[in-house]
Amino acid sequence: MIIAVDGPAASGKGTIARALARHYGLPHLDTGLLYRAVALNVMRHDLDPAIEADGVAACDFDEAMLEDDALRGDDVGKTASVVSAHPLVRAALMARQKRFANQPGGAVLDGRDIGTVIAPHADAKLFVRATPNIRARRRHAELRARGQDVSIDKVLADIRARDQRDSQRATAPLTLANDAALLDTSFLSIEASIQRAIQLVEARRAHHPVGDDKPSNS
Repeated sequence: MIIAVDGPAASGKGTIARALARHYGLPHLDTGLLYRAVALNVMRHDLDPAIEADGVAACDFDEAMLEDDALRGDDVGKTASVVSAHPLVRAALMARQKRFANQPGGAVLDGRDIGTVIAPHADAKLFVRATPNIRARRRHAELRARGQDVSIDKVLADIRARDQRDSQRATAPLTLANDAALLDTSFLSIEASIQRAIQLVEARRAHHPVGDDKPSNS
């Protein structure tokens, strides 16, 4: 079973995706970490994230880099939003994501184009969202917990800017897949959000049993 979880920054999609992976016993990939790894490479090698060739050059990284705590930094997240807009960067990382999605037994992936580009044949698709103000409060609390002193106004401005970049980029923009179930976590607790996500996946499985009408992976 393949589960695609998409949504904007700080919507709760990562938490939900990890919980779904545990619930169904599936491997999980936070695809945003791939772009953060590219961003971190760009920053560490003094490259320009706005230049596509520099972004592509930074796509060559070891899997171990995905465990680097530096990937969680706010500056890395903002740089990742810039490099992810480059078509050639997305193309360079696409094969890795598709291999993960199509492994035997399935997987859970979260990102911004899983249900539309990486795994359009996913057995269940969720689009997780929350209001910008609530997402800013969540991200602000997260950053403060890491010892980063940043104003909530700046966090909100950054989130609005990332939303605009992600939804308006020419290649694989953040968008709701036609067959995705919408999950708004604005006023839900983490546990309630997870339970609702499981309900939505189960509803999808009931209508489309795993394996039915799935195209080949070629």
